[in-house]
Amino acid sequence: MTLPQSFGWIGLGAMGYPMAMNLRKRIPTDSILLVNDVDRSAVERFIRQSSEFGRVVEAATARDVAEQSSCVFTMVPEGRHVKDVFLKPGMGILAANTAGKLLIDCSTIDRASSIEVAEAVKALSDVRNPTRFYDAPVSGGTLGAAKATLTFMVGIAADDPNFPTLRDLLSLMGGAIHPMGGQSLGLAAKLSNNYISSLNALSTAEGMNLAIRLGLDPKVFSNVMKTSSGGSYANSVYNPVPGVCPEAPSSKGYEGGFKIQLMKKDVGLAIDAARQVDAKVVLGLTGLGVYSAASEDPRFRDKDARIVYRWLDGIEPKL
Repeated sequence: MTLPQSFGWIGLGAMGYPMAMNLRKRIPTDSILLVNDVDRSAVERFIRQSSEFGRVVEAATARDVAEQSSCVFTMVPEGRHVKDVFLKPGMGILAANTAGKLLIDCSTIDRASSIEVAEAVKALSDVRNPTRFYDAPVSGGTLGAAKATLTFMVGIAADDPNFPTLRDLLSLMGGAIHPMGGQSLGLAAKLSNNYISSLNALSTAEGMNLAIRLGLDPKVFSNVMKTSSGGSYANSVYNPVPGVCPEAPSSKGYEGGFKIQLMKKDVGLAIDAARQVDAKVVLGLTGLGVYSAASEDPRFRDKDARIVYRWLDGIEPKL
């Protein structure tokens, strides 16, 4: 596999930080990784913790990252942040000379924002040495990000000649790389997936609480679900009941993981996307109400989304 010699990473949040760390660990030690985040303390911490794996340098702006990198990854919370990172006059990625560079956005955002960025990249691209931009959102949560087992949903056709390069790069951080067919279809897959995931998490929280109140041991019931029709990733990896999955955020005070306000955002994006294509949704409207209420409660804000179990007054075993 032939890798670029210089990499850039913008966004060192709960997902971006471990993803960038795995990238630094797996690229050649003589390759440079430039990093940027609005939180300078995150950048400083990342440089301290990754220095043993190779050279890491802080970049002051997104433009600086792009100027010095041949491949740039972005992982930020919302569409407005992606547009700011790419399009901000004088400071964004597209203020740099990006000819021949590879730009990969792993953020979960609305498709319209991604398409706007893609069109801006195309408008500025050198025909003889084009800039390539791809949406490549991920699934697997912070546990998957830390273990480099993420699933990538990439807005590219399977027969695109650039896909092998993307697959090799993303495999440094993930275990499954799926070409979804074309530009912004990675986001289409991600929003549809998170719609399902959010409802699985909520129904698992409700079902676990019911089982415990009926007298079942939560671990015993969770094991039963793993081989039954009620089983899901929400049960086997991210069970919302503390103590059932030792590595899950629920067993660590709901710290880390996927913030509940981000789950609210993603459910809302999925519902908006459904309305745009006349796809009827019923359960999602209720789910959005739950995640909205929980995210607005100061007791739950900034906690992992599975804290909806606590919002439901679920019985919590003593750890």
